[in-house]
Amino acid sequence: MSNPESSPAAADPVRQVVATTSDLGRVLVTIPTYDERETIGPIIARLRAAVPEADVLVVDDASPDGTGLLAERLAAGDPQVFALHRPGKAGLGVAYLAAFGWALERDYDVVVEMDADGSHAPEELPRLLAALRHADVVLGSRWVPGGEIRNWPWIRLALSRGGNAFVRLALGLGLRDATGGFRAIRRPVLESLLVTEIASQGYCFQVDLVRRARAQGHVIAEVPITFVERELGMSKMSNAIVVEALVRVSAWGAQARWASIRRRAEQVGGPDRS
Repeated sequence: MSNPESSPAAADPVRQVVATTSDLGRVLVTIPTYDERETIGPIIARLRAAVPEADVLVVDDASPDGTGLLAERLAAGDPQVFALHRPGKAGLGVAYLAAFGWALERDYDVVVEMDADGSHAPEELPRLLAALRHADVVLGSRWVPGGEIRNWPWIRLALSRGGNAFVRLALGLGLRDATGGFRAIRRPVLESLLVTEIASQGYCFQVDLVRRARAQGHVIAEVPITFVERELGMSKMSNAIVVEALVRVSAWGAQARWASIRRRAEQVGGPDRS
């Protein structure tokens, strides 16, 4: 038996990536943007080098800094890069739902969510795609062993840890990083999501997605990533986003507990024959 580490594929990173993605079908990386002109070009260049088989869709919310125009120029120079323009800033969830619909209409088999600000390393995407062989959704996780966050102030670290602990307690998902935005999703999950109403707008959308995927029986896996705080531009995190997440996760948790209580009552008392 030959040593896999000495094989030609192992010596050639590009061939390794092709082997990782070829059995997954068509892969689309979706990148929502709002005022990301300084970072979108370098991120796309790194992404195209890391996973050359994947296509890229920039979903721009009418960025006043010209990000959308730059995305159009990048798309004009690369047949695997596309730009989708929306009339205004309407929230992360709406942007991703638009991207999911765009991807399904064009018969993509896998859609990747990824930030434009450099916090998600494109070079780590092959590991997420490899894990997708045995899962329906793969989360790039900052909080599993091997995961790391660099250059965050303590308040952001506490908010992320506390938020994910709250999600685990309220929803019982058993995930270490349900709020992260670097993830790979198979087509059947997207199809099931788009037939249901999703109202969450901010980063709470990420929790909503995995909550619905788990409820529908899809397999969710987590792989460690290194998350790096952006060096350029402004964070989109706000108090409104935090409040939305707190309110919605609390409501989902209450609904789940009430449904569980009703199921147990029906099992004890038997079906209602009145």
